[in-house]
Amino acid sequence: MPSPLTLSATELLSAYRTKALSPVEVLTACLDRIDRFEPKVNAFVLQDRDGALKAAEASERRWLRREALGPGDGIPATVKDNIAWSGHPNRQGSRLTSKEPVNFDAPAIARLKEAGCVLLGKTTMPEFGWKGVGDSPLTGVTRNPWHLERTSGGSSSGAAVAAALGMGVFHLGTDAAGSVRIPASFTGVVGLKPSYGRVPSFPTSVMGGLAHIGPLTRTVTDAAHLLSIIAQPDSRDPTAWNVPAPDYRWGLDGGIKGLRVAWSPTLGFATQIDPDVAHVTAYAARAFADLGAIVDEVDPGLADPIDILTTLWTAGAALALRAYEPDSWSLCDAGLVQSAQRGVKVSGADVVEALTRKRLALSSQLDALFSKYELLLTPQMPTAAIPVGSDTPPPGYAGVEDWGANWTNWSPFTYPINIAQLPAISVPCGFTRGGLPVGLQIVGPLRSDALVLRAARAFEALNPITTLDTAAAISAAAVDCNEAPRRRGSLSVAAQVHGGVECQED
Repeated sequence: MPSPLTLSATELLSAYRTKALSPVEVLTACLDRIDRFEPKVNAFVLQDRDGALKAAEASERRWLRREALGPGDGIPATVKDNIAWSGHPNRQGSRLTSKEPVNFDAPAIARLKEAGCVLLGKTTMPEFGWKGVGDSPLTGVTRNPWHLERTSGGSSSGAAVAAALGMGVFHLGTDAAGSVRIPASFTGVVGLKPSYGRVPSFPTSVMGGLAHIGPLTRTVTDAAHLLSIIAQPDSRDPTAWNVPAPDYRWGLDGGIKGLRVAWSPTLGFATQIDPDVAHVTAYAARAFADLGAIVDEVDPGLADPIDILTTLWTAGAALALRAYEPDSWSLCDAGLVQSAQRGVKVSGADVVEALTRKRLALSSQLDALFSKYELLLTPQMPTAAIPVGSDTPPPGYAGVEDWGANWTNWSPFTYPINIAQLPAISVPCGFTRGGLPVGLQIVGPLRSDALVLRAARAFEALNPITTLDTAAAISAAAVDCNEAPRRRGSLSVAAQVHGGVECQED
């Protein structure tokens, strides 16, 4: 029997059914991984080990009686620390927030519990999710398991790291400008931003219609499985779909033969890119032709919609801090305070214009593209994971002289998709010469979540990617730093745990 940490959620359910594994055994394996790696990476705000054990024991009893509660019964899961989980604080990476537990479950948490999932703990994030790297005043730095001196990405920082290291199977993140897909790309896991409203949200994010809840997992199949659980209607979110979600695993292996696919390396404006990332993602896009799709390189001619994001993002930051006395803002991330101070000056008319005319113009351009193509491919990020300790890459990093002053400058492929509210997924597609993961973004038209998942699964099946698994950790000390890019630098956490020598970037 393979290690339970290498199995998909569907395979785990089958093992529970046949009594080859128990939920308690799988939980124990996950907790062992947390004990082993959490001190190095800092992925968790809190762990509820007692609650998880009770839930796993209850799940085990149900399986023995052949009375499984739902499609997640006994599957270990984590929760990003801006999603309300009854009985636990909702700190959101901030020292300003209350230490008191909330008394209700957000819709996604309620669905996880109804499905029988075993909740392990809450994962780290930057303060109020305001930036794309993994540090906060509350929890410090969350490190990338492929290279401990690189960021995990953000804002679903701990969720991505937990997925990469097998510290759970299902991981909930949120994405308002790339916060699921950025860390997924940086840590070599799958990150899905569903169509807006597919997953209900409550309370409403300060980022409004930019914000989506989505899965971070090690495989596309697990992402589809988790989406099927959390994407059920909830009356607390009036913007959510009132149509029950299908099981997104159905038809997942149907392939993409004959589909028309657009590959855009720049979207028309994102011209600063690491040459390694450009090479790896272009090669990945060509693989879609091997899968039977018709692939064209296109330039949709988008103008950078950063002004839309800046208007909504800074206004959201101002709203997040408005509940706290300005004298207390000294406890906050300085960049968040600067963003909020800009947001205070944003007018209501500016917000309405961003939400209506400007958003519609961008959506219309993308609609025109999707009238010719079923899918759009882009690099997920223009660079691999950047060094910890900064919100932006240093000058000259990855051969780019100046990445700009704001974190959004180095994430140009994410926020246009949030503004248009389209489904998008980041899938691992290779490594830089320094051994850091690279992600490919697959985007579909609104409400084409099943198609996006099917395309991601087809690519994943053709291009299985190296993961950080138990076997790799055990053999970490023997890693040769002169191996091919798929392996180099891939085991830095495991190497340190086992006394090995960490591979370094070129």
